[in-house]
Amino acid sequence: MTILDKIIQTKKREISDSKSKISLQQLKDSEFFERKTISLKETVKSKSGIIAEFKRKSPSKGIINDKVSPLDVASAYENFGASAVSILTDKDFFGGSFEDILSVRKHINIPILRKDFMIDEYQFYEAKSIGADVILLIAACLSPQQVQEFTQLSHKLGLEVLLEIHTEEELKHLNSEVDLVGINNRNLKDFKVDLQHSVNLNNQLPNDVLSVAESGIYNIEDFNYLKEKGFDGFLMGEYFMKHENPGNKFKEFTFNITM
Repeated sequence: MTILDKIIQTKKREISDSKSKISLQQLKDSEFFERKTISLKETVKSKSGIIAEFKRKSPSKGIINDKVSPLDVASAYENFGASAVSILTDKDFFGGSFEDILSVRKHINIPILRKDFMIDEYQFYEAKSIGADVILLIAACLSPQQVQEFTQLSHKLGLEVLLEIHTEEELKHLNSEVDLVGINNRNLKDFKVDLQHSVNLNNQLPNDVLSVAESGIYNIEDFNYLKEKGFDGFLMGEYFMKHENPGNKFKEFTFNITM
């Protein structure tokens, strides 16, 4: 069983538990459910292109940074030019929670990506209820039909979709309704990073698709290489979060890429 298999197994139990405690109607009655969302497609084009992530830990790295608050980090990300903030809501494997998004939502005016393992319609209503603007669909744990159905549901709720792929086979998951395609530089099954593999996949995407390089971007050279190879956006978390002050690290990084 891979790490991804374990995560999905745990996620199914988590969703079942959530459904028993909070009804769909309660989610629809929440404070943020009728809120107008902010477009990631627009901010990726108009700002730095960086989707800066708040992440406490990961299965591959363990604890990355559990000393800083989501609000402090997300506010700094916005102030220094991030196109969006990605916030992990998976508790067991990434140390996240819904509260991490709720604590930030009223204080920033850029999109929030709910980053989680979305496998059930219920989770999309959750995402809308906590103030997310974008959701992540991971091809590795969904069928092409599920991607289509979940994309349509997301749009019905006013949410945009970032579809994550890693293999040529997963190109079959792409459909014309997906808003952005993320290419994960890290293989979710063994967590190895290969930037050239991602570039090769990006070259196979339709020209009109906004592409996002995800994970494994560890320095300005990696960023510049991927930008030169045609990526529109860049999802980065560990590079900033492993520092004592992620916001300052983000500021330093954006200053250097614009020099």
